[in-house]
Amino acid sequence: MSDRPDLIIRNGTVVDGTGGKMVAADVGISGGRIVEVGQIDAVGAAEIDARDRLVMPGFVDVHTHYDAQVTWANQITPSSCNGVTTVLMGNCGVGFAPVRNDHHDMLISLMEGVEDIPEVVMTAGLPWTWNSFPEYLDTLAARQYDVDVATQVPHAALRVFVMGARGANREEATAADRAEMARLAAEGIEAGAFGFSTSRLLQHRTAEGKPIPSYGAAEAELAEIADAVAGVGRGWLQVVGDYGEAIDQEFGLLTRLAKRSGRPLTLTLLQKNSDPEQWRDLLDRIAAANADGLQITGQVRGRPTSVLLGFELSLHPFLDCAAWQDLAPLDMAARLPILRHPDFRADMIAEAKNDSTRARQLRDWDRIFPFGDPPQYEPDPSASIGTTARRRNVDPAGLAYDLMLENDGQGILYLPMTNYAGGDMAPVHDMLCHPNTLIGLGDGGAHVGIMCDATDMIHTLTHWTRDRRRGPRHPIEEMVRRLTSANAKAIGLHDRGRIAVGMRADINVINYDALQLQLPEVHYDLPAGGKRIMQRATGIDTTILAGVPVWQHGEATGALPGRLLRSGP
Repeated sequence: MSDRPDLIIRNGTVVDGTGGKMVAADVGISGGRIVEVGQIDAVGAAEIDARDRLVMPGFVDVHTHYDAQVTWANQITPSSCNGVTTVLMGNCGVGFAPVRNDHHDMLISLMEGVEDIPEVVMTAGLPWTWNSFPEYLDTLAARQYDVDVATQVPHAALRVFVMGARGANREEATAADRAEMARLAAEGIEAGAFGFSTSRLLQHRTAEGKPIPSYGAAEAELAEIADAVAGVGRGWLQVVGDYGEAIDQEFGLLTRLAKRSGRPLTLTLLQKNSDPEQWRDLLDRIAAANADGLQITGQVRGRPTSVLLGFELSLHPFLDCAAWQDLAPLDMAARLPILRHPDFRADMIAEAKNDSTRARQLRDWDRIFPFGDPPQYEPDPSASIGTTARRRNVDPAGLAYDLMLENDGQGILYLPMTNYAGGDMAPVHDMLCHPNTLIGLGDGGAHVGIMCDATDMIHTLTHWTRDRRRGPRHPIEEMVRRLTSANAKAIGLHDRGRIAVGMRADINVINYDALQLQLPEVHYDLPAGGKRIMQRATGIDTTILAGVPVWQHGEATGALPGRLLRSGP
């Protein structure tokens, strides 16, 4: 065997993913693994000059919804073109396996309602070459990607598979139902899933408006499934839920599940406008549970949950106006001249003064902002549509209309839905400081017409280590650790997330000074011509997966070394 490395990344500054100080070093790669870190005298078969560049592990995203996209696409964008090299999907209890042949529509309705993926896209794109969860994994294992893909067993799909309409209608499971769901959950993890996920969130509804099948599931059902996961001896429990006044009851349930299973449990943690301090209470409870020997983490994101508003997007402030209804079926080219007509504009603005329940939040002018270029995720309240309109003595609806009409109707407004109750991201800073949190919740593959938060990892790196002006920042070494090795370790992947000898060569070479998210764009590249919001970043020179460059300077190389990952002992 030749001692010549397949690839050498030379002259870079290595941020190794451990949180340790960055160092100047070369990185040698052979056979998809890192074989040397330091000064390398050998000449590589290929070399990358990383002078004035940061060399860091590829990002590991533990909260995505690519369950459908991975069945028809090889490039798992927007994650893969934004430095992510490993994605975990099957979150929030929704997914497409196990499934019976006559239940396809039920699972599509669930994903459409909960994760805002259009029905027509899934109907046209999903091949349905499986029934069982192991068969679903076999379908994915036969495919190639520009990221590595990991899965979880989704609770809602289990309920529908075992109980049919009873499960979809949230009837209580019988002892036989519980036993079968537990068996199937264990079967999925034994086949390679990395955990079990469930949703207890009332906001999660089907396309028909019904609560998700797992909502309100009895503790006996969850406990039996948790016991089955424990019996396999690997995998975590992922939960998204409501708390409110029932916080004692709900958190008590989660604590008991973590205790009896002995498995890690992770829950969604966000600041809600309706209860701006509850997240602190949850974090205190998580810390206390961990002090008692449990393994519970709060999944947080590095910015607000953001809804983007625009005339080409799925939501905007005039959505309920009668004048809009005739435009809704048209493509943007046909909409634009009508939107520009002064009489039409006047009609829309007049209608927007009505107090419509449906659009009230979309016309909360003091919480809606111009998005900016580059995008601004922590805008000052003084920049809101409402404040700006009052300062200029103009109608806020007219101001919003004109801003969305800019750039040939491509203008975007920004509505932060969580983590912004006080008008800044101070809560996010504190969440990121906490030892019992993980950075996730980007929802890559979901909410395709209203947001693109899969780019949160790039934003976390730039905003929290370099760009923030409205409060303290974080060391870059710590943010890289959290985006890489911390997430990999949390889901049981110990072969990635660090620049070290023997580790998998998933690496980003980044021009840190130039690293910047671009404005989102609408693409019509989903099955059946479905639209989605895409967002890219400048400054990522190269993303390397298993030692092979998959993205260079914003362009795909065509290489597809990514595969399905299976959990194992």
